[in-house]
Amino acid sequence: MSKTVCIIGALPRSLINFRGELIKKILSSGYKVIAMAGGASAEEVSAIESLGVRYIDVPVERTSMNPFTDLKTMLFYRSIFEQEKPDFVLSYTIKPVIWGGIALRSLPKSDFTALVTGLGYAFEGDGFKRKVLRTIVSRLYKFALKRAGRVIFQNSDDLSYFVSHGLIEKAKAFVVAGSGIPLDSFQFQPLPKSDITFLMVARLLKEKGVYQYVDAACKVKKRFPRVRFHLLGGFDPSPGGIDQSQIDEWVADGCIEYLGETTDVRPFFSESHVFVLPSYYREGLPRTILEAMATGRPIITTDNVGCREPIVEGENGWLVPVQNSDALVEKMIWSIEHPEQLESMGRVSRKMAEENFDVHKINLRMLEIMELN
Repeated sequence: MSKTVCIIGALPRSLINFRGELIKKILSSGYKVIAMAGGASAEEVSAIESLGVRYIDVPVERTSMNPFTDLKTMLFYRSIFEQEKPDFVLSYTIKPVIWGGIALRSLPKSDFTALVTGLGYAFEGDGFKRKVLRTIVSRLYKFALKRAGRVIFQNSDDLSYFVSHGLIEKAKAFVVAGSGIPLDSFQFQPLPKSDITFLMVARLLKEKGVYQYVDAACKVKKRFPRVRFHLLGGFDPSPGGIDQSQIDEWVADGCIEYLGETTDVRPFFSESHVFVLPSYYREGLPRTILEAMATGRPIITTDNVGCREPIVEGENGWLVPVQNSDALVEKMIWSIEHPEQLESMGRVSRKMAEENFDVHKINLRMLEIMELN
Protein backbone atom coordinates (compact mmCIF):
# COMPACT_ATOMS: atom_id res chain seq x y z
CA MET A 1 0.00 0.00 0.00
CA SER A 2 1.29 3.45 -0.95
CA LYS A 3 2.30 5.75 1.85
CA THR A 4 0.63 9.14 2.20
CA VAL A 5 2.27 12.57 2.28
CA CYS A 6 0.23 15.50 3.58
CA ILE A 7 1.37 18.94 2.35
CA ILE A 8 -0.03 21.95 4.20
CA GLY A 9 0.16 25.60 3.18
CA ALA A 10 -1.87 28.68 4.03
CA LEU A 11 -2.77 29.96 0.55
CA PRO A 12 -4.29 27.50 -1.96
CA ARG A 13 -2.55 29.16 -4.92
CA SER A 14 0.84 28.50 -3.31
CA LEU A 15 0.23 24.74 -3.58
CA ILE A 16 0.22 25.20 -7.35
CA ASN A 17 2.73 28.00 -7.87
CA PHE A 18 5.31 27.13 -5.21
CA ARG A 19 4.77 23.41 -4.47
CA GLY A 20 3.26 22.10 -7.70
CA GLU A 21 6.49 20.62 -9.05
CA LEU A 22 7.35 19.15 -5.64
CA ILE A 23 3.92 17.51 -5.47
CA LYS A 24 4.44 16.01 -8.93
CA LYS A 25 7.84 14.67 -7.87
CA ILE A 26 6.41 13.08 -4.71
CA LEU A 27 3.59 11.49 -6.71
CA SER A 28 6.03 10.14 -9.29
CA SER A 29 7.98 8.53 -6.44
CA GLY A 30 4.96 6.37 -5.61
CA TYR A 31 3.33 8.27 -2.74
CA LYS A 32 -0.25 9.47 -2.35
CA VAL A 33 -0.61 13.17 -1.58
CA ILE A 34 -3.19 15.11 0.41
CA ALA A 35 -2.95 18.89 -0.03
CA MET A 36 -4.37 21.31 2.53
CA ALA A 37 -4.82 25.11 2.63
CA GLY A 38 -7.53 27.58 3.52
CA GLY A 39 -10.26 29.38 1.61
CA ALA A 40 -9.82 27.84 -1.84
CA SER A 41 -12.15 28.86 -4.63
CA ALA A 42 -13.75 26.20 -6.82
CA GLU A 43 -11.25 27.10 -9.55
CA GLU A 44 -8.32 26.69 -7.16
CA VAL A 45 -9.62 23.35 -5.88
CA SER A 46 -9.90 22.11 -9.46
CA ALA A 47 -6.35 23.28 -10.28
CA ILE A 48 -4.89 21.66 -7.15
CA GLU A 49 -6.70 18.37 -7.67
CA SER A 50 -5.62 18.32 -11.34
CA LEU A 51 -2.11 17.68 -10.00
CA GLY A 52 -3.33 14.27 -8.87
CA VAL A 53 -3.90 14.98 -5.17
CA ARG A 54 -6.86 15.10 -2.82
CA TYR A 55 -7.57 18.57 -1.46
CA ILE A 56 -8.92 19.41 2.01
CA ASP A 57 -9.88 22.98 2.85
CA VAL A 58 -8.84 24.23 6.29
CA PRO A 59 -10.50 26.91 8.46
CA VAL A 60 -7.45 29.16 8.75
CA GLU A 61 -7.21 32.96 8.78
CA ARG A 62 -3.69 33.81 7.65
CA THR A 63 -3.45 37.29 9.20
CA SER A 64 -5.74 36.85 12.21
CA MET A 65 -4.30 36.99 15.74
CA ASN A 66 -7.47 35.63 17.35
CA PRO A 67 -6.44 32.70 19.61
CA PHE A 68 -9.87 31.07 19.33
CA THR A 69 -9.66 31.07 15.52
CA ASP A 70 -6.19 29.55 15.71
CA LEU A 71 -7.36 26.93 18.21
CA LYS A 72 -10.09 25.96 15.75
CA THR A 73 -7.43 25.59 13.04
CA MET A 74 -5.24 23.40 15.25
CA LEU A 75 -8.14 21.14 16.23
CA PHE A 76 -9.14 20.79 12.59
CA TYR A 77 -5.59 19.73 11.69
CA ARG A 78 -5.65 17.19 14.51
CA SER A 79 -8.97 15.71 13.39
CA ILE A 80 -7.69 15.33 9.82
CA PHE A 81 -4.44 13.75 10.98
CA GLU A 82 -6.32 11.29 13.20
CA GLN A 83 -8.63 10.41 10.32
CA GLU A 84 -6.06 10.18 7.51
CA LYS A 85 -3.05 8.95 9.51
CA PRO A 86 -0.49 10.40 7.04
CA ASP A 87 2.95 8.79 7.00
CA PHE A 88 4.64 12.12 6.26
CA VAL A 89 3.59 15.72 6.85
CA LEU A 90 5.24 18.76 5.25
CA SER A 91 3.94 22.14 6.37
CA TYR A 92 5.12 25.59 5.31
CA THR A 93 4.38 29.20 6.32
CA ILE A 94 3.85 30.19 9.92
CA LYS A 95 0.38 28.94 10.87
CA PRO A 96 0.59 25.55 9.15
CA VAL A 97 4.01 25.00 10.74
CA ILE A 98 2.96 26.04 14.25
CA TRP A 99 -0.57 24.64 14.46
CA GLY A 100 0.23 21.62 12.30
CA GLY A 101 3.24 20.83 14.48
CA ILE A 102 1.26 21.18 17.70
CA ALA A 103 -1.57 19.03 16.30
CA LEU A 104 0.93 16.30 15.43
CA ARG A 105 2.29 16.05 18.98
CA SER A 106 -0.44 13.51 19.77
CA LEU A 107 0.34 11.47 16.62
CA PRO A 108 3.91 10.22 17.00
CA LYS A 109 3.80 7.89 13.98
CA SER A 110 3.59 10.69 11.38
CA ASP A 111 6.99 11.97 10.20
CA PHE A 112 6.89 15.79 10.38
CA THR A 113 8.99 18.22 8.32
CA ALA A 114 8.61 21.98 8.72
CA LEU A 115 9.57 24.36 5.91
CA VAL A 116 10.23 27.91 7.14
CA THR A 117 9.82 30.17 4.09
CA GLY A 118 10.68 33.41 5.89
CA LEU A 119 10.07 34.92 9.31
CA GLY A 120 7.88 37.83 8.24
CA TYR A 121 5.88 40.39 10.21
CA ALA A 122 6.42 39.08 13.74
CA PHE A 123 10.20 39.31 13.40
CA GLU A 124 10.32 42.83 11.95
CA GLY A 125 10.71 46.04 13.93
CA ASP A 126 11.50 46.86 17.54
CA GLY A 127 8.24 48.36 18.81
CA PHE A 128 6.69 47.03 22.01
CA LYS A 129 3.85 45.21 20.24
CA ARG A 130 6.25 43.59 17.79
CA LYS A 131 8.52 42.41 20.62
CA VAL A 132 5.57 40.88 22.47
CA LEU A 133 4.34 39.20 19.28
CA ARG A 134 7.85 37.95 18.49
CA THR A 135 8.14 36.41 21.98
CA ILE A 136 4.79 34.64 21.63
CA VAL A 137 5.52 33.37 18.10
CA SER A 138 9.01 32.20 19.09
CA ARG A 139 7.62 30.16 21.98
CA LEU A 140 4.98 28.64 19.74
CA TYR A 141 7.62 27.78 17.15
CA LYS A 142 9.78 26.14 19.80
CA PHE A 143 6.87 24.07 21.12
CA ALA A 144 5.67 23.02 17.64
CA LEU A 145 9.10 22.25 16.23
CA LYS A 146 9.96 19.82 19.02
CA ARG A 147 7.73 17.50 17.02
CA ALA A 148 9.63 18.04 13.73
CA GLY A 149 12.19 15.54 12.59
CA ARG A 150 13.76 18.23 10.41
CA VAL A 151 13.30 21.93 9.76
CA ILE A 152 14.13 23.31 6.32
CA PHE A 153 15.01 26.98 5.78
CA GLN A 154 15.43 28.99 2.58
CA ASN A 155 18.37 31.05 3.80
CA SER A 156 21.16 30.63 6.31
CA ASP A 157 20.21 33.76 8.30
CA ASP A 158 16.88 32.28 9.37
CA LEU A 159 18.52 28.97 10.26
CA SER A 160 21.08 30.78 12.41
CA TYR A 161 18.33 32.79 14.13
CA PHE A 162 16.34 29.68 15.08
CA VAL A 163 19.42 27.83 16.32
CA SER A 164 20.95 30.76 18.22
CA HIS A 165 17.62 31.53 19.95
CA GLY A 166 17.17 27.93 20.99
CA LEU A 167 14.06 27.32 18.89
CA ILE A 168 15.49 24.15 17.31
CA GLU A 169 18.52 21.90 17.55
CA LYS A 170 21.14 22.50 14.88
CA ALA A 171 21.20 18.81 13.98
CA LYS A 172 17.68 18.98 12.53
CA ALA A 173 18.22 22.20 10.49
CA PHE A 174 18.74 22.26 6.71
CA VAL A 175 18.89 24.94 4.00
CA VAL A 176 17.57 24.72 0.44
CA ALA A 177 17.83 27.45 -2.20
CA GLY A 178 14.22 28.61 -2.16
CA SER A 179 11.29 26.87 -3.84
CA GLY A 180 13.12 26.54 -7.15
CA ILE A 181 12.13 27.75 -10.60
CA PRO A 182 10.68 25.66 -13.46
CA LEU A 183 13.20 26.81 -16.05
CA ASP A 184 11.19 25.38 -18.96
CA SER A 185 8.35 27.72 -18.05
CA PHE A 186 10.52 30.71 -17.18
CA GLN A 187 12.74 30.93 -20.23
CA PHE A 188 15.35 33.56 -21.08
CA GLN A 189 13.80 36.56 -22.83
CA PRO A 190 15.83 39.24 -24.66
CA LEU A 191 15.39 42.76 -23.33
CA PRO A 192 12.61 44.70 -25.06
CA LYS A 193 13.48 47.38 -27.64
CA SER A 194 11.77 50.14 -25.72
CA ASP A 195 12.36 52.77 -23.06
CA ILE A 196 13.87 51.35 -19.88
CA THR A 197 11.18 49.74 -17.73
CA PHE A 198 11.62 48.82 -14.08
CA LEU A 199 9.34 46.21 -12.56
CA MET A 200 8.46 45.41 -8.96
CA VAL A 201 6.34 42.33 -8.21
CA ALA A 202 5.17 41.89 -4.61
CA ARG A 203 2.21 41.79 -2.31
CA LEU A 204 1.29 45.39 -1.56
CA LEU A 205 2.91 45.60 1.87
CA LYS A 206 4.97 48.44 3.31
CA GLU A 207 7.61 45.92 4.39
CA LYS A 208 8.10 44.85 0.78
CA GLY A 209 9.57 48.30 0.12
CA VAL A 210 6.74 49.65 -2.02
CA TYR A 211 7.07 53.17 -0.60
CA GLN A 212 10.80 53.20 -1.34
CA TYR A 213 10.17 51.97 -4.89
CA VAL A 214 7.61 54.68 -5.55
CA ASP A 215 9.76 57.40 -3.98
CA ALA A 216 12.70 56.37 -6.16
CA ALA A 217 10.47 56.25 -9.23
CA CYS A 218 9.23 59.80 -8.64
CA LYS A 219 12.79 61.09 -8.28
CA VAL A 220 14.10 59.29 -11.36
CA LYS A 221 11.19 60.38 -13.57
CA LYS A 222 11.99 64.04 -12.90
CA ARG A 223 15.27 63.49 -14.72
CA PHE A 224 14.21 60.71 -17.12
CA PRO A 225 10.48 61.22 -17.81
CA ARG A 226 10.28 58.47 -20.46
CA VAL A 227 11.44 55.72 -18.07
CA ARG A 228 8.59 53.52 -16.87
CA PHE A 229 8.00 52.02 -13.43
CA HIS A 230 5.62 49.09 -13.20
CA LEU A 231 4.14 47.73 -9.97
CA LEU A 232 2.44 44.32 -10.03
CA GLY A 233 0.84 42.59 -7.05
CA GLY A 234 -2.30 42.05 -5.04
CA PHE A 235 -3.60 43.83 -1.97
CA ASP A 236 -2.91 42.23 1.40
CA PRO A 237 -5.01 42.39 4.60
CA SER A 238 -1.92 42.32 6.84
CA PRO A 239 -1.26 45.28 9.19
CA GLY A 240 1.30 46.68 6.71
CA GLY A 241 -1.06 46.44 3.75
CA ILE A 242 -1.32 49.37 1.30
CA ASP A 243 -4.82 50.34 0.21
CA GLN A 244 -6.29 51.20 -3.18
CA SER A 245 -6.50 54.93 -2.49
CA GLN A 246 -2.75 55.15 -1.93
CA ILE A 247 -2.07 53.29 -5.18
CA ASP A 248 -4.48 55.57 -7.03
CA GLU A 249 -2.65 58.62 -5.68
CA TRP A 250 0.72 57.36 -6.89
CA VAL A 251 -0.68 56.55 -10.32
CA ALA A 252 -2.29 60.01 -10.55
CA ASP A 253 1.07 61.59 -9.69
CA GLY A 254 2.55 59.81 -12.70
CA CYS A 255 5.27 58.01 -10.73
CA ILE A 256 4.20 54.42 -11.37
CA GLU A 257 1.89 52.30 -13.48
CA TYR A 258 -0.07 49.83 -11.36
CA LEU A 259 -0.67 46.59 -13.27
CA GLY A 260 -3.00 44.88 -10.80
CA GLU A 261 -2.68 41.21 -9.89
CA THR A 262 -2.03 38.24 -12.16
CA THR A 263 -1.68 34.48 -12.09
CA ASP A 264 1.00 34.63 -14.80
CA VAL A 265 3.90 37.03 -14.23
CA ARG A 266 5.93 35.97 -17.27
CA PRO A 267 4.63 38.56 -19.77
CA PHE A 268 5.42 41.33 -17.29
CA PHE A 269 8.99 40.12 -16.81
CA SER A 270 9.38 39.97 -20.60
CA GLU A 271 8.32 43.62 -20.92
CA SER A 272 10.80 44.82 -18.28
CA HIS A 273 14.53 45.59 -18.29
CA VAL A 274 15.38 45.54 -14.56
CA PHE A 275 13.63 43.86 -11.65
CA VAL A 276 13.44 45.73 -8.34
CA LEU A 277 12.54 44.41 -4.87
CA PRO A 278 13.45 46.86 -2.06
CA SER A 279 12.10 44.58 0.66
CA TYR A 280 12.90 44.95 4.33
CA TYR A 281 10.58 42.04 5.17
CA ARG A 282 12.32 38.95 6.58
CA GLU A 283 12.12 36.99 3.35
CA GLY A 284 12.87 33.32 2.84
CA LEU A 285 14.24 33.54 -0.68
CA PRO A 286 11.88 35.65 -2.81
CA ARG A 287 10.43 33.65 -5.67
CA THR A 288 10.02 36.82 -7.73
CA ILE A 289 13.78 37.45 -7.73
CA LEU A 290 14.42 33.92 -8.98
CA GLU A 291 11.75 34.23 -11.67
CA ALA A 292 13.27 37.50 -12.85
CA MET A 293 16.73 35.90 -12.93
CA ALA A 294 15.43 32.95 -14.96
CA THR A 295 13.90 35.42 -17.44
CA GLY A 296 17.29 37.07 -17.77
CA ARG A 297 16.90 40.28 -15.84
CA PRO A 298 19.39 42.14 -13.65
CA ILE A 299 18.18 42.66 -10.09
CA ILE A 300 18.15 45.62 -7.72
CA THR A 301 17.26 44.45 -4.23
CA THR A 302 18.17 45.09 -0.61
CA ASP A 303 21.04 43.77 1.47
CA ASN A 304 18.42 41.99 3.53
CA VAL A 305 17.74 38.47 4.80
CA GLY A 306 16.82 36.24 1.86
CA CYS A 307 17.10 38.95 -0.78
CA ARG A 308 20.90 39.02 -0.74
CA GLU A 309 21.29 35.26 -1.30
CA PRO A 310 21.07 35.12 -5.13
CA ILE A 311 22.89 38.40 -5.93
CA VAL A 312 26.53 38.74 -6.93
CA GLU A 313 27.17 42.47 -6.66
CA GLY A 314 27.83 44.07 -10.03
CA GLU A 315 27.51 40.79 -11.94
CA ASN A 316 23.79 40.03 -11.97
CA GLY A 317 22.57 42.96 -9.90
CA TRP A 318 23.08 45.24 -6.91
CA LEU A 319 22.33 45.28 -3.22
CA VAL A 320 21.22 48.53 -1.59
CA PRO A 321 20.62 49.39 2.08
CA VAL A 322 17.08 48.75 3.35
CA GLN A 323 14.63 51.68 3.39
CA ASN A 324 16.98 53.82 1.32
CA SER A 325 15.27 55.19 -1.80
CA ASP A 326 18.29 57.36 -2.68
CA ALA A 327 20.42 54.22 -3.05
CA LEU A 328 17.71 52.80 -5.32
CA VAL A 329 17.79 55.98 -7.39
CA GLU A 330 21.55 55.66 -7.85
CA LYS A 331 21.32 52.09 -9.20
CA MET A 332 18.29 52.91 -11.35
CA ILE A 333 20.11 55.83 -12.97
CA TRP A 334 23.16 53.64 -13.57
CA SER A 335 20.90 51.15 -15.35
CA ILE A 336 19.38 53.88 -17.51
CA GLU A 337 22.80 55.26 -18.45
CA HIS A 338 24.35 51.83 -19.17
CA PRO A 339 21.67 49.97 -21.15
CA GLU A 340 24.33 48.04 -23.07
CA GLN A 341 25.35 46.22 -19.86
CA LEU A 342 21.89 45.10 -18.82
CA GLU A 343 21.61 42.16 -21.21
CA SER A 344 24.97 40.68 -20.20
CA MET A 345 24.00 41.01 -16.52
CA GLY A 346 20.70 39.34 -17.35
CA ARG A 347 22.55 36.43 -18.94
CA VAL A 348 24.53 36.01 -15.72
CA SER A 349 21.20 35.93 -13.85
CA ARG A 350 19.92 33.19 -16.15
CA LYS A 351 23.08 31.13 -15.75
CA MET A 352 22.87 31.41 -11.97
CA ALA A 353 19.21 30.35 -12.08
CA GLU A 354 20.14 27.28 -14.11
CA GLU A 355 23.01 26.32 -11.84
CA ASN A 356 21.52 27.05 -8.42
CA PHE A 357 17.73 27.42 -8.54
CA ASP A 358 16.42 24.76 -10.93
CA VAL A 359 13.22 23.44 -9.32
CA HIS A 360 14.14 19.84 -10.16
CA LYS A 361 17.44 20.12 -8.30
CA ILE A 362 15.72 21.77 -5.34
CA ASN A 363 13.01 19.09 -5.20
CA LEU A 364 15.53 16.26 -5.30
CA ARG A 365 17.21 17.85 -2.31
CA MET A 366 13.83 18.27 -0.55
CA LEU A 367 12.99 14.59 -1.01
CA GLU A 368 16.46 13.63 0.19
CA ILE A 369 16.06 15.69 3.37
CA MET A 370 12.54 14.33 3.96
CA GLU A 371 13.83 10.79 3.30
CA LEU A 372 11.24 10.22 0.58
CA ASN A 373 13.67 9.12 -2.15
